[in-house]
Amino acid sequence: MSFYKDHYDVIIIGGALAGMTTALALQAQGIKDILILEKHNMPGGLATDYVRNGHEIEATLHEMMSIGPKENRLKVGQFFDDMGIDIDWLPVPECYRLAVRGTDIDITLHDGYERMAREIDAAVPGTYDRVLELMHLCRRVYDSVNALAGVSMSKLEMLRKHPDFVKTLGYSATEVLETFHLPQKAVDILTAYWIYVGNPMDTLPFTIYAFLMAGYFTGSYVCRGFSHEMSMKMQRKVEENGAQYELRQEVEKILVKDGRAYGVRTRRGDEIHSDYVVSGAYPNKVYTQMIEPLSEVPEGAIKLINGRRLSLCPVSVMLMIEGTPEENGIQNYSTFSGTTMDTNKIWENYSNITEPYNFITSICLNYANPEAVRPGYTQFSITALVPVTAFEGVKAEDYYDLKRRLANEMMEEYIRVGGVDFRDRIAEIEISTPYTINHYVGAWKGSIYGYSHSMDDHVVARLQMLEHDHFIDGLEFAGAHCLDGDGMGPQITNGRSAAKSILEDMRKRGAR
Repeated sequence: MSFYKDHYDVIIIGGALAGMTTALALQAQGIKDILILEKHNMPGGLATDYVRNGHEIEATLHEMMSIGPKENRLKVGQFFDDMGIDIDWLPVPECYRLAVRGTDIDITLHDGYERMAREIDAAVPGTYDRVLELMHLCRRVYDSVNALAGVSMSKLEMLRKHPDFVKTLGYSATEVLETFHLPQKAVDILTAYWIYVGNPMDTLPFTIYAFLMAGYFTGSYVCRGFSHEMSMKMQRKVEENGAQYELRQEVEKILVKDGRAYGVRTRRGDEIHSDYVVSGAYPNKVYTQMIEPLSEVPEGAIKLINGRRLSLCPVSVMLMIEGTPEENGIQNYSTFSGTTMDTNKIWENYSNITEPYNFITSICLNYANPEAVRPGYTQFSITALVPVTAFEGVKAEDYYDLKRRLANEMMEEYIRVGGVDFRDRIAEIEISTPYTINHYVGAWKGSIYGYSHSMDDHVVARLQMLEHDHFIDGLEFAGAHCLDGDGMGPQITNGRSAAKSILEDMRKRGAR
């Protein structure tokens, strides 16, 4: 008896969040004949954790957006509920603390638009009304983005139904914020989240900034069982629904004939056929290495990947420290800190590895999920999200010294804020770089956030070009490199979008 069937309706390459979401969304519409091939020994991709000497450590998740409380779920939370996946969500205690050395900025902001506006007003008097107005604008844009996802609408109808979305489209975050005439200190306080999208405020589309701000200040969550809780429960559900999920099965080739994908070939030599293939691998890898034969790759596909800039990759220090957070000088769940809030200067600094990072983000899991940390210890991570180009040209013989230097510099930066040198109490330490991400999950050049959202290439532009950028029939993509990019929550959206495209094509083919 063959390990695989002769034919499947859908083969999904990669059993991470987006791939499993695609399967769940298809299953909800009656498509059960699905094969998921994951090259690692665990599901979930970056949504995972690891164990060191009895300490379970969250690998990546800082917080999930678009969840919402049980009685008022937002888009992502509602999807898990609709799919029958019961995640034990824990609200994070604050949005962030921002501490900028050499200035008088040291403020902690909480979710709730009115509350955060009051907190900023306390630090920058006279700004309450303008900050609240900005946040309400962000929320209207956020609602429009959700409403327009996958919906065809004329420009006139879009202007009538979503006027703020249309009016701010094409403007940068800096340009829109300038219309509110806020003091620079208030602008700096409202800028911290830019690190998660990887463009300076001058070149970050306001649409992306608005979506980010509206989502985070609605409230964010973590999983009680780490991000791996999502992965394990999603895998269990897709299998209960009838999918075949296979671990340690790496796909080397996507088979294409006459412009249509018809299956895959695994590293061990299995050739498996299907009507549709969904790729978690980046288009960069698919169009240059995986399509067989390569002559089936259209010229436009190569132009597309050459024209897009990869977004961010993480440099992270993940720590288990003896003692409580307070004893280690760590007072908050989420902290942004550094020496400047000029995002152009930060971006310039991030683009090299020769000087200490001047802006970092830190997470202390104890404050959101205290039961997940062994008593008497602090689980703490420090991250800089840098462009992939920063690590190009690093020599193998220099790599480990570079990692240690960066880690020590990042810890020193936080220690200046926290006031306690915890380095002699470190029980476990792991240092992650783009090479780490590329090695373990295969993300192209270690980029975890897909393609950069710039003024000429962001979610709205990609949505308008979606049909034009579809180069091979029967081949869809699901991952950070798709429409939404940026984080775990959007992977649910990206997976659903891939399923929607397949269902639409099935209906068209059925009609023929």
